[in-house]
Amino acid sequence: MGLPLWLERAELLLGEQKLDKLLSKHVLVVGLGGVGAYAAELICRAGIGAITIVDGDYIHESNINRQLPALHSTIGQQKANSLGKRLLDINPNLKLTVVPEYLRDERMVQLLSAKFDYVIDAIDTLSPKVYLIYHALAQDHRVVSSMGSGGKMDPLRVQIADISESYGCPLARMLRKRLHRLGIRKGLKVVYSPEEIPKHATRSCEGEPNKKTTLGTISYMPPIFGCMIASVVIRDLIVD
Repeated sequence: MGLPLWLERAELLLGEQKLDKLLSKHVLVVGLGGVGAYAAELICRAGIGAITIVDGDYIHESNINRQLPALHSTIGQQKANSLGKRLLDINPNLKLTVVPEYLRDERMVQLLSAKFDYVIDAIDTLSPKVYLIYHALAQDHRVVSSMGSGGKMDPLRVQIADISESYGCPLARMLRKRLHRLGIRKGLKVVYSPEEIPKHATRSCEGEPNKKTTLGTISYMPPIFGCMIASVVIRDLIVD
């Protein structure tokens, strides 16, 4: 049985052997907001054969300016379920696992005990982000992590680097400090931008768990971060 027509362009670029590698891989994506949903869709369109997506949040109207599954028709739906339907519409043969929940403590460790060829961290909140990265690396998973795309506007400043080489990003700085305490100083790929966040783009917010401030975000920056993350995963997996 040959490849489906929709994968022929990928095979033309990668060749049959590398595309077969992607079809045999399983990638975990945690966090399906502006960055994670785009990363998940792009690895799906590239031919990754198995994907597990995780997010406990629901689609809000405020997500529409930047998040892939966010439409007026999908407001109120769970992000994971909505994106899962979209991924299966792209690739009906995708081995998809949908986890519509926030992963905490033992549940996260339990999930990471499975075999994944790559872990994508697109979590916004620092503590669960650190927890995921720490336990994923402890289980010898390869991880690529998104730093902050909010408050940024210049796509040419977005970079891929080891966490030890990141600079100018507040989230990366806080993440480095927390990981240093856990004995991790390098070995984590990150997508980040050193572009300075203007003061007017930050607003204090009240009544939201795990969130003290809201950052202004332009439509194209989170997708660019998602594209860069997908490129890390694809380019690494085809050379396994």
